[in-house]
Amino acid sequence: MAGKKSYKSNAKKAARAAKKHPKAVLVLAVLLVIIVAAVLILWVLKPELFHKYLGTGGHFWTEWEVTRQADCGNGSKSRECLYCDATEDEIIKGSGNHEIDESSGICGVCGYNSNAEELSIHFLELGNKYTGDCTLIKCGNTEVLIDAGSRKNSASTIRSYIDEYCEDGKLDYVIATHAHQDHIAGFVGTKDKSGKQSGVLYNYEIGTIIQFAGHNTTSTIYKDYVKAVDHAKENGAQVYTAKECCEKQNGAKDIYYLDENKTVSLKILKSHYYYNETNDENDYSVCVLLTQKGQNGAKDKNFLFTGDLEKKGESYLVDMNDLPEVELFKGGHHGSYTASTEKLLEAIKPKNVAVCCCCGTTEYTSAIENTFPAQAFIDRVAKYTENIYCTTLMLDYKAGEYTSMNGNIIFYSYNGELQVKCSNNDIILKDTEWFKKHRVWP
Repeated sequence: MAGKKSYKSNAKKAARAAKKHPKAVLVLAVLLVIIVAAVLILWVLKPELFHKYLGTGGHFWTEWEVTRQADCGNGSKSRECLYCDATEDEIIKGSGNHEIDESSGICGVCGYNSNAEELSIHFLELGNKYTGDCTLIKCGNTEVLIDAGSRKNSASTIRSYIDEYCEDGKLDYVIATHAHQDHIAGFVGTKDKSGKQSGVLYNYEIGTIIQFAGHNTTSTIYKDYVKAVDHAKENGAQVYTAKECCEKQNGAKDIYYLDENKTVSLKILKSHYYYNETNDENDYSVCVLLTQKGQNGAKDKNFLFTGDLEKKGESYLVDMNDLPEVELFKGGHHGSYTASTEKLLEAIKPKNVAVCCCCGTTEYTSAIENTFPAQAFIDRVAKYTENIYCTTLMLDYKAGEYTSMNGNIIFYSYNGELQVKCSNNDIILKDTEWFKKHRVWP
């Protein structure tokens, strides 16, 4: 009650003061109106000042500057904000009527290489409510498979997709990032009545397997995975750990080229936990940098895959490697709050992010705020790009009903251009109904 009395007392005092000094009150009111009006007028006449000093409003762009003239090949143009560091780039479409030299396959006008291999990166929707990772990389006639989650019965979904792109029945490189079920179960698959295994490692010719250097699991799925690897090895596969690759031991390499002209490379990055033990299985993850050489003066395109690497592992990854900015980053640990840290994102500045997850799943936690992709993950990534794509979307937490979001996410990179095409739709995460209900854009 004392608080109420004090409030009433102060109100009475203010009223008495107003009666005693009506002119002062009027002056203050007029000043307040003038200040508000001045701010509004300034906002209309000089909005750039608010943008410059407060970061409000839209950008104030310069005129487009052509950085490369379009001819038979594509050109480019750029512009920058007058009052902040923001820049914007756009492609100027060329005619496509190249003057190809028959001996080299290169256009003498723009440098287009008709022999360059198209590169495509496929993030698979696995057809269930789990969070598994499975990524197919295709460069010409070379195929790379990174992980094969999420459950043993995912193998049939994975194989049917691979068969659309792998015409010779051979996977040139298979990478198993770490020993968790949602990354290796599809390598094993299920067994039918005749004893035949449905897993990836049993049904394709395998060139090279690169796997985690450490583990601390005794799970059944890990033991089954070891058997699958042994089967592939008996049938001609070379098997190396990520540590052997980095050290170039026992015939392993740290860089593998995916085409004859060495325009596309797969680099096994150094990681602290190839050499040291950890209680967190995720930090054993094999980390891979895919690079496509730029043509005709264009910059290289880089694509980063870090499995389920967590905060500590990411910190070491940045310290131990000279990481470039990337066109595409596979969001760490399915978009968990425990990965895709500021330190890593600042180093790579991703332009596109693909998240292999089932949005809103409670597979690992019952706390909705921590489900995939987490709000903390979105907050961090949003500083660099809004181009976030997800394989599967959960629409209804209570009912547990799942529906496809992007579906299979495919990035195509060919002669300097990167395009995304998804099997269901190309909508970015923040524009989905699920996001509008359960997340906010910072």
